[in-house]
Amino acid sequence: MKVLVTGASGLMGRAVAVALLDRGDEVTVLQRRTSGLDCREFLGNIVDETLVLRAATGQDAVLHLAAKVGVVGPWKSYAHINIDGTRRMVNACRTRGVGRLVNISSPSVAHSGSPLVGASAGLPDPATARSHYSRSKAVGEQIALAADGPDLAVVCLRPHLVWGPGDTQLIQPVVERARAGRLPLIGTGAALVDTTYLDNATEAMLAAVDRCGEVHGESFVISNGEPRPVGEILRRVCMAAGVPEPCRHIPFRVATTGGGLVEWIWRAARRQGQPPMTRFLAEQLGTAHWFDQRRTREALRWVPRVSLDQGFARLAASLQPQRA
Repeated sequence: MKVLVTGASGLMGRAVAVALLDRGDEVTVLQRRTSGLDCREFLGNIVDETLVLRAATGQDAVLHLAAKVGVVGPWKSYAHINIDGTRRMVNACRTRGVGRLVNISSPSVAHSGSPLVGASAGLPDPATARSHYSRSKAVGEQIALAADGPDLAVVCLRPHLVWGPGDTQLIQPVVERARAGRLPLIGTGAALVDTTYLDNATEAMLAAVDRCGEVHGESFVISNGEPRPVGEILRRVCMAAGVPEPCRHIPFRVATTGGGLVEWIWRAARRQGQPPMTRFLAEQLGTAHWFDQRRTREALRWVPRVSLDQGFARLAASLQPQRA
């Protein structure tokens, strides 16, 4: 199969491109900086219509992972990539006759800030999304799903908190904050949270490419299906990295209020980088969010192969040189 992967310089994009190559697919990648992969490559921005059309030409399927990720920054920067970029990709698929589109979204598109306990995927809702990132991804997912039809089958995947060796989005910030003594628990740390080991997320994406067409017009949350207390997850990451475990607690309301204030200060001062706390981050760390995986596994004919315990062991092995 000929497959275009966008965002292949990121952790998930690179992993899925490598997995496709390993199984014999003809892979093309599109991203802003070189991926270093042995395949056809287009360098540039996902909103470049001419570039996207060229990359989509001759493809059987597209795995669209390119996105702006973060918790701060102006709305227009998220909308530009996550909304306009998705619209460009949908139009390219239609124009170039691509039959399958797997759009990678986020569970936060259907999270209004309240606990999610054994929840289904739900509909993307920009009106209740809790951050610019979530809102822009919700709109992007709506655009992708609206394109589903006889000539273009669309599936949206929402991988939940993907982590593994080499991760700079979740593991690295946790380790750095713990090493600096700035990793508190929000509330009691007992809120149950789903996460996804990288290899499992990758295999779910490949399954979605294969099933897309047979299954279409739906969104699926991807996770290990092993909800754990957030405090346990943070401690296991710290143990793997050999850094101090979190021991300080911040009340949930204090964290959300303080996070909102920090966001305001960050914007007003036009500071760069990620703030130590935001309202969205406090809600993610202080409320339960785990999902019913039955429909996902039935539709994709996929089950995670790597358990969380096995994943933590692999993470510890990968971080061992840094601990020496």
